[in-house]
Amino acid sequence: MKIIFHENYKKVYAADPAAARGRLDQARAELASVYPLLEPAPATDQDILLVHSRQHLERIKSKAPLYDMALLAAGGAVEAARTACSGKPSFGLIRPPGHHASVDSCWGFCWFNNMAVAMEKMRREQQVAKGVIIDIDLHFGDGTSNFYRDDPDIVYYHLDSAPELQTVLDSVKECQLLGISAGFDRHVQDWGGMLTTNDYRELGQTLGDFSRRVCPGRVFAILEGGYNHSILGQCIQALCQGLDA
Repeated sequence: MKIIFHENYKKVYAADPAAARGRLDQARAELASVYPLLEPAPATDQDILLVHSRQHLERIKSKAPLYDMALLAAGGAVEAARTACSGKPSFGLIRPPGHHASVDSCWGFCWFNNMAVAMEKMRREQQVAKGVIIDIDLHFGDGTSNFYRDDPDIVYYHLDSAPELQTVLDSVKECQLLGISAGFDRHVQDWGGMLTTNDYRELGQTLGDFSRRVCPGRVFAILEGGYNHSILGQCIQALCQGLDA
């Protein structure tokens, strides 16, 4: 497991919970004690235009320093996907999140759709023909769903229940890349109050089992939600342990 991280992700770039001071500090320290860190480069405007309209790009470009951070987050997702395509599972400890960003709009602390940028970049590089995106965040990733609603080659599923997730995964016969929009705001000590830390480990195991069966090693996750700074690192590590099991 490789952790994709840049020290600039610690910078405060907006006044929202995803951008809060110190949100990633403890998680970074905990993960760096276990896994190697890889530093990403920012995405380019051309990468963003694989997914978003020129008008959307220009709107975000006018919002410095948010634009620079949003490019770096998308670049972190691309690096995570590329690492996975080389056969090494990865986790992108990035911010801002992205799953509420659509072609020409965004909300929910999101600006560019990091997952879609990463998946489309890998498709453009002919690394991926068919992919699966599993979103475990508390909130439905409407932006990601909008991108792939009519695309027969990319499966998007927002977590409803473990049995239903297993049914979805069992139905997939071909996949070259599994992407996980990893939000941790379902945790019992976060907004959702639903899942324990061990539940994330079990989710990781389910998704890891799928990746080993269908696309060995070609799995990556990127951070979406998760706002309890004190337990975020534990949750990420639990998911990674499950993926690696």
